[in-house]
Amino acid sequence: MQPLPVPPPLRTDLPADFLPVLAEVSQQLAVSVDLQRTLSESVAYITEYLKAEAAAVFLVDRVHGALECRACVGPVDIQGLRIPLDQGIVGRAVSQNACQMVRDAHRDPDFAGKVDAATGFVTRSVLCAPLATAQGVIGAIEVINKRDGGLFDDVDRDALRLLAAPTALALNIARMAGELVEQNRIKRELGMARRLQRSLLPRRRRGDFPIRALNLPAREISGDFFDFFELPDGRIAFTLGDVAGKGLDAAFLMVRCASLLRWAGKEGLRPSDWLARANDELGEAIAPGMFVCAVAGQFDPASKRVVWANAGFPPLLRVDADGGIEQFEAEGPPLGILRRMEFPEQSTVLDRASLYLFSDGVTDVRHPDGSTLGVDGVCDAIRTLGAMAPEPRLRALVRRLRRLTVTDDTTLMLIEGDTPLASRETVLLSIAFPAQPQELGAMRHSLAAALARTGVEAVLRQSLVLAVDEACANIIRHAYGGACDQRIELRLAREADELRFELRDYAPCVDPGTLKPRSLDECRPGGLGIHFIDTLMDRWSLDPVPGGGNRLRMVKRLITRGIPDETVQH
Repeated sequence: MQPLPVPPPLRTDLPADFLPVLAEVSQQLAVSVDLQRTLSESVAYITEYLKAEAAAVFLVDRVHGALECRACVGPVDIQGLRIPLDQGIVGRAVSQNACQMVRDAHRDPDFAGKVDAATGFVTRSVLCAPLATAQGVIGAIEVINKRDGGLFDDVDRDALRLLAAPTALALNIARMAGELVEQNRIKRELGMARRLQRSLLPRRRRGDFPIRALNLPAREISGDFFDFFELPDGRIAFTLGDVAGKGLDAAFLMVRCASLLRWAGKEGLRPSDWLARANDELGEAIAPGMFVCAVAGQFDPASKRVVWANAGFPPLLRVDADGGIEQFEAEGPPLGILRRMEFPEQSTVLDRASLYLFSDGVTDVRHPDGSTLGVDGVCDAIRTLGAMAPEPRLRALVRRLRRLTVTDDTTLMLIEGDTPLASRETVLLSIAFPAQPQELGAMRHSLAAALARTGVEAVLRQSLVLAVDEACANIIRHAYGGACDQRIELRLAREADELRFELRDYAPCVDPGTLKPRSLDECRPGGLGIHFIDTLMDRWSLDPVPGGGNRLRMVKRLITRGIPDETVQH
């Protein structure tokens, strides 16, 4: 690329009357509220000072690759005139970032006489100065013909160069201010769109409602959505969707699709018919190249049976109480691609099990090495959270995702089969801690506080804490082989008159047949954990967990004052 020519040095012998004109033009531009009006007035000042017949300000239009006249004075109104960036004397001034002084316009090879031919105006000489900023040339000021028939000289050229400087500065500031106003407008509109989207999501249900869901937009607005609502027969209908693409187009389609699915779902249609109707409706109006991945279904809390149809959504995961996971892959295409498509139904029973639904924003989160989490990574994450109550479990999964790089909207839904809606279990405590002896003190404190809130008398409370503490110590000493950074999870729940303790570790599976309590006649420390459990608990069991780890369950029947119905998380 040829370097741009260096402009000649400015003269130091400009007329004395130039400074007041420069000050007037600079002040007008600096305090301007109406830039268009100020530009016109400034061009008039410049025209009058240089005793020219006409003048105009051209600004660069990068979108159309042209120079547009934004203000002019003279016998011919050319405001709005566009000329290509690489044509004309004004185009040369912009491309070279150099002042152009043409004393005989008709002999200049770049002179375009179209305006003269169309208007009858005769251009004899031209003086043109670029409007230069730190970001580049944004336009040019052009003056035409001396009124007395003379020619522009070096004094006129330097005066125009000096007058172009405050003009360029004011234009650049105005452009940045306009961009800021536009950004604020877009921000307000995105905020309105975001509030509209949030208003379409169902309100959070507390207590014993079996469905929980979260939506986390990657940007201001989301292309994901979820919904759930009760049907007259007691079933709960639910939907999740992920609109292809991002931005306002995807957001508007999300609003339309979410509303359409709710409208069709209220009729209690079978999930296959539900998605088929939504697909046909979207097919009539959806823009080419856009589609929606969605799942729609119904959950019966009484039978714990869930039925759904999957239109191109990631696989649903059924997770049982022992950590076993079953995947249900999509059997139908995304919505909006072809009309009259079929969406086969799938079903399962959530007996001591949960069903996880999630958009591909969950599987697409990235590890530091650039690899994605994938469905297998989601399964691994869910297994580590199995002992937690549903609400903390879902939020813990989200926190785990946020430690990675989230690149897309993230939506999760959890349908819990064994919720208080189907049973009367109340979770009193759900915590996890490293398998290290120094962590047991905090565990004992949390457990004792939870038991105290239930009304368990002090002597029994101390015995229960001691039994759980011994069990944790045995997990660290024998299962893990010593202190380590692996997890131990403790869950305390109450159902009817029973307290249920559950300890979950991730150590190698233990053969329950090898566990026997030590005789109290042996005079050596340690080994009392099983003895305490046998003596104190009404029943207990130790089971290996598929995929690794062990789950110790202990039940103590209460003969105490009532336990308040509240869920306590730490």
